Parts: sequence; C-alpha cells; structure tokens
Amino acid sequence: MPRKKIDIDVPDLTGRRALVTGASDGMGLGIAARLAAAGAEVIMPVRNPRKGEAALTRIKQATPAADVSLRSLDLSSLDSVAALAGTLRDEGRPIHLLVNNAGVMTPPDRQTTADGFELQFGTNHLGHFALVAGLLPLLRAGRARVTSQISVAAARGRINWDDLNWERSYDGMRAYRQSKIAFGLFGLELHRRSEAAGWGITSTLSHPGVAPTSLLAARPELGRGKDTLQVRLIRALSARGILMGTVETAKLPALLAATDPHAEPGTLYGPSGPGNLGGPPAAQRLYPPLRSEEEARRVWQTSEQLTGTAFVTA
Repeated sequence: MPRKKIDIDVPDLTGRRALVTGASDGMGLGIAARLAAAGAEVIMPVRNPRKGEAALTRIKQATPAADVSLRSLDLSSLDSVAALAGTLRDEGRPIHLLVNNAGVMTPPDRQTTADGFELQFGTNHLGHFALVAGLLPLLRAGRARVTSQISVAAARGRINWDDLNWERSYDGMRAYRQSKIAFGLFGLELHRRSEAAGWGITSTLSHPGVAPTSLLAARPELGRGKDTLQVRLIRALSARGILMGTVETAKLPALLAATDPHAEPGTLYGPSGPGNLGGPPAAQRLYPPLRSEEEARRVWQTSEQLTGTAFVTA
C-alpha cells in the first residue's frame, strides 16, 4: 500500500531573506529548496564548498529562478561564526527567516571544536548561539522568525553542569542530548528576551522526528566509518512506512515553524504520528527538560561566557 503523501503549504516569501544552516544536504537542503521555491532569497552557509555547490545546483535545477547563494561557515569554529556574521552585517540587509538546522550526532569517540568544546555541544548549541548573537541587528531589522532544530533525544536527559565538555566520562548519546536540550532552552529563552526587550524576533523550536537522514550515516570525519545499526533499521522501517518519517517529511516541522502565519512563538513543532517519530507536523507539548525558565537563563548566561559573545542591541 503506497504511503500517503504528507506535505504543507509554504506561503509566498517574495522579498524575504532567509538563512539555513546545514543546507548542503538532507533536511537542510530540503528546507532551503522549499524556501527558495516560495520566492525567498536563501543564504546557504556551508563548511564544504563542493557539497555546497552541488546543493545549489540541485535547487537551481528544480527552481531555475531561485535566488540562492553560498557563504562559508564552520559552526565548530567561533572565528568562522564571527566571520560570517560580520560579512552579513557588512551587507547590511535584514534577515527575515533563520533556520538553525545544522548538527552533528554521536561521534563514537570524544572530539572537540576548534575552541576546545565537546564537538556536539560546541557545534549544535554554542555555534548557533554565537551566530544568532552576531546576527542580532539583522534579525531585529527583519523582525525575524528564528527556528531552532532540536531532537526527540531532548525528551529526556539533562545538562551535565559538572562537566559540560564531557572531559571526565564521555558518552556520545548523553552529550548529544545535552547539546539539544541546551539549544532548545536557548531558543525558548530567545523568544522570552525578545518579548521583554521589544526585539521583534519570534523564536520557535522544531524537531524532525526519526527519519533516515545523514546524522547516523557513515561520517569518516566523525570517526564513523560505516552506517550505524540504528540508521540501517530506521531506513528499513521508513521504507515500509512503519512509524518512522522520511527525509521529505522530516523537514516539514521546521518549515511549518518558520513560515506558517499561525505558528505560535515559543512552541515546539514536530511530527504528530505515534511517538512523534513521523507523520504530519503539528505543535507539541514541550519536553520536560525544556520547561525550566531558570535552567534556560543559566544556559544563556553560561553560553555568553563560553563563547565570549553578548546580545548587544545598540
């Protein structure tokens, strides 16, 4: 029996400038392609220029009139994040949509960023935190919608405050959970601070459910020489339409959160099927680790200290 097609309507985005991290493949490429097809100017900051060019070509083939461009960004380097933010500030054009989608997942052995942070915490959370801080004037000018991609992994776990960088006892999945919990708390605190200070920015969270994306696939640069057992199982179930989503459906919660006129700020969007693993996107109850405003403030303050960045509004 063929799988029922799941999709959403993306409104006309003509005149809007969007930035999507992690847009060189997988969900990020799908998100960027849909935004471009809807008329947005899409900036694709990428770490690998070859993959970026291939992604740009695919978008242009599907939408010849697409306004898409590449920039350089390595979220595991705060210098690279600052360079991109500086370049875009120099361009001086408002950003209306920011989808913080890029991420890494469960390297088998502990790795660190260029700045010495555990790789997942540094890339998934701190890199994006510094990027939003650096782009704040442009986001305010565009009264931007910021959507931050978390994970079903954030439904449980905690922040390891005694050892944020997992130097004493590395556990790849626990470190991944921490990175996504911290990132989710940041996204929620961003909306609260925007409301309190009148920044005009709305911030939402999304998660893709579980789908056969590249996160758990072979990634030699992460020390993972072959596909994990998990991703092979996910592919098999997804192909049969059992519980899991697809790469196509996985991008929809972020698209809904970023573009739907009725999307509620400070809300988590994800698949609405059993276990929230697949199915049509919808608003969901916040995961328990994301509900503490005190924890969110602590994440924000700690992140400012670790990255040496601040949300300067003048």
